[in-house]
Amino acid sequence: MPDLVPSLLAALGAPGHTDVLGLPERDAYCLLLVDGLGWQALRGAPASAPFLMSLPGRAVTAPVPSTTATSITSLGTGLPPGRHGVVGYTSRIPGRTALLNALDWDPTVDPERYQPYPTLFARAGLEGVTASVVSRRAFARSGLTRVSLSGARYTGADTAGERIAAVVGALERSAGRPSLVYAYESDLDTTGHRHGVASDAWRHQLRAVDVLVEQLVDALPPGCGLMVTGDHGMVDAGPDDQVDVESVPGLLDGVALIGGEPRFRQVYTRLGAESDVAARWSRALAGRAVVRTRDQAVEDGWFGSVEQRVRERIGDVLVACTGRTVLLVPSVWPREARMRGHHGSLTSAEMLVPCLVG
Repeated sequence: MPDLVPSLLAALGAPGHTDVLGLPERDAYCLLLVDGLGWQALRGAPASAPFLMSLPGRAVTAPVPSTTATSITSLGTGLPPGRHGVVGYTSRIPGRTALLNALDWDPTVDPERYQPYPTLFARAGLEGVTASVVSRRAFARSGLTRVSLSGARYTGADTAGERIAAVVGALERSAGRPSLVYAYESDLDTTGHRHGVASDAWRHQLRAVDVLVEQLVDALPPGCGLMVTGDHGMVDAGPDDQVDVESVPGLLDGVALIGGEPRFRQVYTRLGAESDVAARWSRALAGRAVVRTRDQAVEDGWFGSVEQRVRERIGDVLVACTGRTVLLVPSVWPREARMRGHHGSLTSAEMLVPCLVG
């Protein structure tokens, strides 16, 4: 995923980037990210996505954890989580016993200090490429937007029709100059969380995305290419797949804070308790999760190269669910028990996303 925008910029003629995807050269590109669009789920529902299935493409791998905030920041910076530092949906704020929700953000956390690297969109402007973002109005000044997409001209658009019009408008404003427009669509993810990717509701929503993409292609000006990708896939979980970690005897011993999300928990331990906590969680979840200490996960390359300033944000113990297991913390996140679709872990259903080019 970190290679997508550099490849697009190289195909637009921007210096200093390598096109590892072999993209055709274009005057402009639109990059559409469909939240929750996994490669396996897409390939499993061809009747709901005839236009998307007609586009040439391949699967690419999302970063760890396979979650929106981490993936979008890797997309926008070209960096692994261990460098940009957005290491999950919720992760510990350094120096505090509190979690940063990367989607809602915390007004006491400065986004520019939290993620100090320039985004690829900011660099694009210095390299002769006009960069634009089309996404929901509510996200315009969010912390996540500032760490992942800053430097681009932002246009708020809340409906499919508004998004298409805004993409075309951005391309028209930059006519005669290389242009990259990033657009974001979130309704598929919302539907997947509520109903699951095996549901009729999800397949109908995928069909709506398919129509959106076809309409977008019809509206793009000559010389503009399109790339469609996702940020993660999903796994459906039912009541029998749920583990209430607060109800398992001894599982919270030595635990100071639990972050992450149901498929990928980041457990922050009390001083000196890391090994004991990892051993207890490993025994309790044998056959249902992969448990690693932070040092083991970093050594295994889960977060890519990890900078020292980022280490404290990562859980002392990482718990990556296998199968359909989800780990619930009802006193903190009661809504998660009502969700059918989940993501964040290391399975191919969650990690593989499409890279389709038209």
